[in-house]
Amino acid sequence: MDHYSVSIGERTSRKVFWRVIPFIFLLYIVAFLDRVNLGYAALDMNKDLAIASSTFGLVSGIFFFGYFLFEVPSNIVLHRVGARKWIARIILSWGLVVILTAWVQNTTHLYILRFLLGVAEAGFFPGVILYITYWFRAKDQAKAVALFMTALAASNIIGAPLSTWIMDNIQWAGMQGWRWMFILEGIPAVVLGIVTYFYLTDRPEEAKWLSTEEKTWLIEEIKRENEEKAGIKRYTTREVLANPRVWRLSFIYFSLVIGLYGIGFWMPTIVKSLSSTLSNTQVGLITMLPYIAGGIFMIWWAKRSDRTGERKWHTGLPPILGAIGLIGAGMTTNPYLSVFMMCIAVIGIYSFFGPFWALPALFLAEASAAVGIALINSIGNLGGFVGPYLLGYLNEVTGEMKFGLFFLSLCLVITSLLVLTTRKNVSIGKTESPIDTNIS
Repeated sequence: MDHYSVSIGERTSRKVFWRVIPFIFLLYIVAFLDRVNLGYAALDMNKDLAIASSTFGLVSGIFFFGYFLFEVPSNIVLHRVGARKWIARIILSWGLVVILTAWVQNTTHLYILRFLLGVAEAGFFPGVILYITYWFRAKDQAKAVALFMTALAASNIIGAPLSTWIMDNIQWAGMQGWRWMFILEGIPAVVLGIVTYFYLTDRPEEAKWLSTEEKTWLIEEIKRENEEKAGIKRYTTREVLANPRVWRLSFIYFSLVIGLYGIGFWMPTIVKSLSSTLSNTQVGLITMLPYIAGGIFMIWWAKRSDRTGERKWHTGLPPILGAIGLIGAGMTTNPYLSVFMMCIAVIGIYSFFGPFWALPALFLAEASAAVGIALINSIGNLGGFVGPYLLGYLNEVTGEMKFGLFFLSLCLVITSLLVLTTRKNVSIGKTESPIDTNIS
């Protein structure tokens, strides 16, 4: 590759990065906070509405049924009508549902609105992952995905103290703080839904913010990679849905997500249980720590995976670390050590994402990627029902949170085994290094 190609490539990649990643990062912060702020609301809401542990687990998890049912259709529509219109619709819809949650009076209302929230948000995450494949080369995708998904950590770093502060300090018009939390955290989604419609660009061909030569370079690079993938196998929608690689990735993601949301929805309650003197705001500040650590290591690990071109071990090892952290948190009664082990657990869980989401794009292109990524995410996110529900159930039955944490750690070990027992196979592109990616 000559000097001109290198310079145009670096310039274009930099422009695309700064145009795309910060904005979708902001969207995911709002999306994830609106999904998990129920965990912060629970500090007061569960008492106000007389919600038991197992019931709260079910309320938390029912979101993922609506999400599962509409995930694949939503991503197919996104691929056909364009990311700009469809992602804007998704964001606007979920913001309105979150705001309505402020007026729930019982668990039935919560069940309905949490299910509708899943329906509204279905397609957002896989849609953004698909969108990244439109704009980034395969060798840059793990870093792009990891930086986007650092919003998982950022949403908790920002959301933990913000949500708990609102709950402690805002009771306008006689409404409880947790109700105002839903209103004030739902409004940004409505605003961003409108902004998205005008800001996002569907494809490189339509990017007025790129010069003609930059557009040409990027279009040719993405086209070359898609042709190489198509040269291996061009999948129909039916073939994608029946592809054993896609289903194996789905089950890998399912077992990981059990741990992600099990700890995500229950982290504020776990921290609150460490001391009877902690206020909601103090719980929020302590809850920030594991997510700060997770975000830092998530980016570093994804960059390492991109640099070495290795995916299998970079995907398979982090869940083992996450399991160690959860076991340690369950075995200790020391609050400082417990928070430290939670940090280890979140580092392990979050470091998985960047390398993992670079895998589907290695053998799926364009329309088949839309279906495959949506299926992986929809099946995987059913773990978001299993994790919170079983953690709540085990806590209610045994009276101790540690048994739930041990269950989550077992699921993370299964994740690692499913990844590390796959075979070596694929090398993407003539200019790329061989990568451990066969998930068959």
